Parts: sequence; structure tokens; C-alpha cells
Amino acid sequence: MAKTHISFNLNGRPVDVLAEPRELLIHVLREQLAHTGPHIGCETSHCGACTVDLNGRSVKSCTVLAVQAQGGNVLTVEGLATNGTLHPLQEEFMQQHGLQCGFCTPGMLVRAYRFLQENPNPSEEEIRTGMSGNICRCTGYQNIVKAVQHAAKRLQAAGGK
Repeated sequence: MAKTHISFNLNGRPVDVLAEPRELLIHVLREQLAHTGPHIGCETSHCGACTVDLNGRSVKSCTVLAVQAQGGNVLTVEGLATNGTLHPLQEEFMQQHGLQCGFCTPGMLVRAYRFLQENPNPSEEEIRTGMSGNICRCTGYQNIVKAVQHAAKRLQAAGGK
């Protein structure tokens, strides 16, 4: 099958790849671009381990074709830190013990990032609903919710960045 040239911004940097028209974004990210933060979990969009931000929306990259990223902006967990400084979400996931095995964490972080862009001052119930598309098998979610709450407060204090 003929490959298609695809150009998009990945974590703020332009990238060019060749992919089959049916190739999934998760495979291009991991195999061609060596961005292994997004994990391949269920491959059916149920777990959220592969969550990335595509053009300002949380998407499950295991169900998005790479060609759909053409001309767009993709943010993965690797793009959350700035100049070696962790994003407040990353810091709070550590401080609040919002991770255990870590498999779901990249998808959780990217979804939480977009969620806080959509709702900068969420209630606990709103966080639980907003994060419901991402499954964690280890934590019981309480510390994930606390991490998002603490990060929301820090981001508000910093002007939403």
C-alpha cells in the first residue's frame, strides 16, 4: 500500500512522516517518532492509555488515523514539561500519589491537561466525570482526583498556564 506524507506539529515542533492511510496515530507516534509516552492498552478506545491532545481535543490515538493529524497540533505527555520543568499536573501527580504502576499516567495527564483547559475550577464530581474515559487499575482514583484539584489551584494562581 502506498504511503502518504503527513506533516503536523508534535509538542510544538514540526514533524514529517510517511504512513499508510490506515495507520493509526499511536503507531506513528511510538514507532516512527519515538514518542512512547502514549501507551497501547486496549486498542479499542476504552482505557485511555493512548490519550493525546489533537487540535485542542482529547482523543484516543488508538482510534485516530495518522492522516487525521495532517496540518494539526498533537500534544503528548512528553510535551507537558517546559524547558525541563514539570507541568503542575505532573508535579501534583507525584506529590498526591496519583500514580502507581504508571501505565495509565501519560493518558491521564494529557486528559487532565485538556480537562483543566475546558474547566479551570472543577468540582470533585466534575473531575471524576471529565476523567472518566481514562481507566486506572491501580489507584482507586482518589489520589488522581486530588492531584487534578491541586493542579487546578496552582494553575489558577499562575494565571491558567
